Amino acid sequence: MEIIFLGTSGMQPTKQRNQPSIYLSYGSTKLLIDCGEGTQRQMNIAGLKPTKLSKILITHFHGDHVLGLGGLIRNLGANEFKGTLEIFGPHGLNDYYKNIMHSCVFNEKINVKLKELKQGIVYKDNEFVVYTKRLDHTSASYGFRFEEKPKRKINLEFLKKIGLIKDPLLGGLQRGNDIIWQGKKIYVKDATYLLKSKIITVISDTRFCKNTIELSKDADLLICECTFLDEEKKAREYMHLSAKDVAKIGNEARVKKIIVTHFSQRYKNTGLIKKEISSNFKGDVVCADDFLKIKM
Repeated sequence: MEIIFLGTSGMQPTKQRNQPSIYLSYGSTKLLIDCGEGTQRQMNIAGLKPTKLSKILITHFHGDHVLGLGGLIRNLGANEFKGTLEIFGPHGLNDYYKNIMHSCVFNEKINVKLKELKQGIVYKDNEFVVYTKRLDHTSASYGFRFEEKPKRKINLEFLKKIGLIKDPLLGGLQRGNDIIWQGKKIYVKDATYLLKSKIITVISDTRFCKNTIELSKDADLLICECTFLDEEKKAREYMHLSAKDVAKIGNEARVKKIIVTHFSQRYKNTGLIKKEISSNFKGDVVCADDFLKIKM
């Protein structure tokens, strides 16, 4: 799995930070979480091909999270995108999309499938399952939890002991089935083991609430908005998370690592934000910059 931060600012872009968007690649799936203004340019700088995208997950409809969508769709049309782009978003998605498509002249058309978010499973494939829960913000906002499906590996040491090295029957074991070999039953529980599945949680604009904990439970990586330091009253006024809120989520959910993003333009340096989270959270903390790349 590869994650690239295409925009790490809050409401206003800065010279160093574009508006919010995160690119996630896992096997054949390439998707965006939010699409702030300038996202297509950020993808170009990062060497990412928009035509490889299959899904866009919109956390909420505030402008800093969606104003790049029209430009990206036009980019796909101009580059003869052949697939179907699935766009997931809160209630009202159809109306918002119509407004975007009527905001200027769109000569290039692509196939788009719109799906309104409901709490529970967003979608699943052979590689992972994506869940969502409603957050608590000034507009309907959702967070996402990506759970990798367990992968079964062959226990080579066990198979060497019984002399089963290369055989088409190994495929049956990898699919989770017991097999018969040389008249003996080989149990899948002895001949294979499951790799621990990775869990990645993305929490966008919200104040602290129960669902931030539920989404983040036992996550290997929590990607979380952190717009203000705790001393800022604006965190509560605008229903955003402070640095101490983020640390609290990490602790209560037993998160292994936190990467924070969505910083207010007032912070020229995120060192104080990292210090405040780290002093209250025992795990690893990273303040994302645009184009930060994470491989898991």
